[in-house]
Amino acid sequence: MKLLPVDDARTRMLEGVAALPAEPVAIDQASGRVLAQTITASRDQPPFESSVMDGWAVRFADAQAGAVDLDVVGESAAGRGFDGAVGPGQAVRIFTGAALPDGADTVVIQENAERIGDRVRLGPLVQGGGNIRPRGADFRQGNVLLEPGQRLDAWRLSLAAAAGFGELQVARRPRVAVLCTGEELVRPPQVPGPFQIYESGSAALCALIGALGGIAQRLEPARDDEASVIGALDGIEADLIVTVGGASVGDYDVVKPALTKLGLELKVASVNVRPGKPTWFGVLGDGRKVLGLPGNPSSALVCAELFLRPFLSALQGADPTPVRLVARLAEALPANGAREHLMRAALQSSADGSLLVRPFADQDSGLVGVFARADALLRRPPNAPAAMAGDAVHVLKLDRL
Repeated sequence: MKLLPVDDARTRMLEGVAALPAEPVAIDQASGRVLAQTITASRDQPPFESSVMDGWAVRFADAQAGAVDLDVVGESAAGRGFDGAVGPGQAVRIFTGAALPDGADTVVIQENAERIGDRVRLGPLVQGGGNIRPRGADFRQGNVLLEPGQRLDAWRLSLAAAAGFGELQVARRPRVAVLCTGEELVRPPQVPGPFQIYESGSAALCALIGALGGIAQRLEPARDDEASVIGALDGIEADLIVTVGGASVGDYDVVKPALTKLGLELKVASVNVRPGKPTWFGVLGDGRKVLGLPGNPSSALVCAELFLRPFLSALQGADPTPVRLVARLAEALPANGAREHLMRAALQSSADGSLLVRPFADQDSGLVGVFARADALLRRPPNAPAAMAGDAVHVLKLDRL
């Protein structure tokens, strides 16, 4: 297979991917999950006219002529309204969020009134209808509030709760098995040998998978031999297997040869991207899908943003299309080569409020520290010409807590 452009590779990976079945989840457990139902309002919100301030519910006709004393006939509090009606010459003490009593059409804030025994003295009013939240101001009965495919955050959950939903149908969380390979790797806190390094890619990928709504299974690292790779994946049930390392064509890159013995059918052999050219994707004979990522942690994380994130979104019924923002370069860049380049970069605001992006000077794919400081990936298309400071470019914003 030829070296595929990034967008074409993503399209091939997503072919035939369907959303996982839905399951019910309590609303306080649904944060980060992807909605699998339509949320429709069963009633108006608020279901009555209400006060937006503490004050007095009155008839504007009684108060418009100037200072006036009115009889206090009751009280309306949130959750406990006034049963009667406001008649001529009357007022009801009202609190924020409380239902507006029948007969009243204006709320006078308490700072513009003075209570004297069983009466309240109002200052002059210039207009009626003030300080009242209309019925259905937020939404009306029958309004569609949330739709399938939306990822649930605090604000969307608040909206669902306001509509009376205590349980939501959400897509099942994708199960993702993560396998790193390499004799040089040792998992902390084990003591590395003289020619070993700490394995950090799987920890990062598992964290990302969890943040994207998946359930990560971090497998023990496999050695650089086919039997070890096959044994590590034996009996593993997963919606996606992610391998890290062993993806190139060296003597110790054994992942694809090993998986060929499990019926691997390649859909993507390599990608025209920097870093991450060895990234691949295929399907095993038993139907399990495999995304192969490069061994360098930074390369793996770049390609996880390009391919793993969209794949997990598709599995949950969310839009897999990457969201690209437009920013302006904080400094000039030379012409790009033949591969699409995703540069780790930092975002900042300019004096006029526009978004600026500054790539880090060292883009070595083995540097985890650079990625830890980045909050965006600056996209340079293949063969892009030199760019000047201030030129518009596309960036993928990284989710940083």
